[in-house]
Amino acid sequence: MNEKNLTIIQMNDLHGYMEEHYEYFFNGREKVYEKVGGLSRIATYLEDVRKAKSDNVLFLDGGDTFHGTYPVVHTKGKILIELLNKLKIDGMTAHWDFAYGIDGLKEILKELSYPMLAVNAYDEKSNELVFNPYIIKEVNDLKVGIIGIAATIVDKVMPQHFSEGIYFTLGNLELPKYIKTLKEEKEVDLIIVLSHLGFSQDVKLSKEVSGIDVLLSAHTHNRLYEPVKINETLIIQSGCHGSFLGHLDIKVKDKEVVSYNHQLVVLDKKIKKNEKMETLVKKKLLPYKTKLDEVVGKTLTNLDRSEVFESTMDNFLLQAILDKTKREVAFSNGWRYGVSIPLGDISVNDLWNIIPVNPKISLVQMDGKEIWEMLEENIERTFSTDPYKQMGGYLKRSLGLKVYFKVENSYPTRIQQLFINDKPIDLKRIYDVAYVTTQGVPLKYGKNRKDLEIDSINVLKEYVEKEKIIKAPLRRTFIAI
Repeated sequence: MNEKNLTIIQMNDLHGYMEEHYEYFFNGREKVYEKVGGLSRIATYLEDVRKAKSDNVLFLDGGDTFHGTYPVVHTKGKILIELLNKLKIDGMTAHWDFAYGIDGLKEILKELSYPMLAVNAYDEKSNELVFNPYIIKEVNDLKVGIIGIAATIVDKVMPQHFSEGIYFTLGNLELPKYIKTLKEEKEVDLIIVLSHLGFSQDVKLSKEVSGIDVLLSAHTHNRLYEPVKINETLIIQSGCHGSFLGHLDIKVKDKEVVSYNHQLVVLDKKIKKNEKMETLVKKKLLPYKTKLDEVVGKTLTNLDRSEVFESTMDNFLLQAILDKTKREVAFSNGWRYGVSIPLGDISVNDLWNIIPVNPKISLVQMDGKEIWEMLEENIERTFSTDPYKQMGGYLKRSLGLKVYFKVENSYPTRIQQLFINDKPIDLKRIYDVAYVTTQGVPLKYGKNRKDLEIDSINVLKEYVEKEKIIKAPLRRTFIAI
């Protein structure tokens, strides 16, 4: 067999962002913020690559696509369907895409021109797969097997309605069977795994499972400027929010990748916007423009979610929650998604980007021992030495406390000292806690839960209008010692 060329373009963790937006970058001294991304730039890049490569291109989506912005959540993902179909995606897998329940996701899939793939999502009653485990695409005389793995955490740490009627495995035990089927029965030339497990999980997976040529990783928002090679497997991951694309050119001979070239493409102003796509996006967003463009205040802090221990964006959210509830401590989930809000105006759209699920503010009573145990569990799920036990985003966002911990210790011995409002925690005392979503405080902790009538967006809006100018610096809530 002569060498055959194939180009793989990866998009992962779009989180519903259709237009250009602010993204953070590092310049060696500090974070800087630039406007990048947007489906119109993605359309231009794909058009150029397909033309240059004679259409010997696969475009694959790693999931976290149909959720994350107000227009997308408001339409339960459907606003994106026409736009994504025009990009001619070849296949996807999923995570937050289950936010509308399995029936809501299936409604989206009815109109998509490409399939959802997952070897690890099962119907609870039949134990049958909910989606196709793989597809075969023929590109440039190459038969390419593409296997999907959805996020395993959907039924473990996400809100319960995400997984009603379905359950998820890790996919590592199923994967060898499908690789064998594709190689031996279907005689494919190449195996691509499209995964939403997370980067460290995918590294471990590639060490355990042979036969994967290319693994397209997602979930953890890594910006990989070079592929990571584990045994024979090339792994790439390409940021988030549609700010980046992964571009991987490979040469295949005798069913082996013999050479490759990779680029993490920043979708900045050097890439022109596709006029047709830009017009269509603006048309889709027009009904929301007046509502979302309203300016409600200003920020003197760059608000983002770029750091694992805490974030300025979530400190802003928790400040507003504590101001409203007058509770001692506040918790929210360690979300990764939500584009940056640099110094300057804060719009209603910015508020929705912070917390598009817009949950009610909730109250609960927890004793000190429960708070300690909940935080130990959360640290383990973030930093477990076994990647397969890492089950979340960043550390739980917290305000009103300070945690000194040893990252390198094993569960449950990481926390060295824990303070509530500058006083050592009393393990027997009951604390009044505010939180948002069961990812903030899981159901197994606390008692006397109560949902308030006010939702998160209104709490944020009230707080901004009251303060006028927001300051939400990092507070060193979690300190690794």
